[in-house]
Amino acid sequence: MSETTLKTYHAVHFNDFKKYDTAQIRENFLLSDLVKADSIELAYTHYDRMLAGLANPIHHALELPTYVNLKSEYFLERREIGIFNIGNTGTVEADGIVYELEKQDCLYIGKGTKKVVFTSRDAANPATFFLCSAPAHQTYPTTLRKVADANHLQLGSSATANERELNQYIYDGGVQSCQLVMGITSIKPGSVWNSVPPHTHDRRSEIYFYFDLAPENILLHVMGQPQETRHLVIKNNEGIVSPPWSVHFGSGTGNYSFIWAMAGENKQFTDMDPAPVTTLL
Repeated sequence: MSETTLKTYHAVHFNDFKKYDTAQIRENFLLSDLVKADSIELAYTHYDRMLAGLANPIHHALELPTYVNLKSEYFLERREIGIFNIGNTGTVEADGIVYELEKQDCLYIGKGTKKVVFTSRDAANPATFFLCSAPAHQTYPTTLRKVADANHLQLGSSATANERELNQYIYDGGVQSCQLVMGITSIKPGSVWNSVPPHTHDRRSEIYFYFDLAPENILLHVMGQPQETRHLVIKNNEGIVSPPWSVHFGSGTGNYSFIWAMAGENKQFTDMDPAPVTTLL
């Protein structure tokens, strides 16, 4: 077992959250400093025991270790994992089978897979892999889903500055899992808002990971109970842990994409509790 201990994000009650200043919100919900060359940077949360972060293979392959937090012989002994490539071409090896992932391709790996290895095809143009894992009670088959084969939904409009494409990968109608639900939303040029109208997921926790945001731009992520919202200013390649009681929407100073990853009571994508903008008062 690896001796590495992951940073732990403990669950926060919404009444405590109301008292947090910006520094406390960042400490308890922001996933940052994840882009480190030839390193796997992950965080362990007490929100449905989700675990998320980045694998950044450049000059050599990176094998997914286990961690003290998991108390397991290997990482996926009792877990499943969803993997997105958000960089250039790379490969993921799962127990000897190699899968090639282009940008925005997704690989699901089921419980019981002992060895997972990440590699970039070209060190000058490396892959970057976003990982999200949750506990699993049975094994579903390892499945590669190319971006072209995702379920594409066109949402929003230019009139409300939230025109976007939502691509579903791991969900009831697509790649099967125990409890992970994952996909990518890309904001169209000229639009900036995501996940509007807002909502909460009382039966699921969620992690947002923002990418493809230009270096000169920032993003305002809004969270909290619908009538007690707070915001964080975040940058490219950072994530947010979103509790079940929290809304999760935002606006950038330019367009961007984000990965959404959920785990919890069910896998029904439409299971959400609306919080229309007119009620956020």
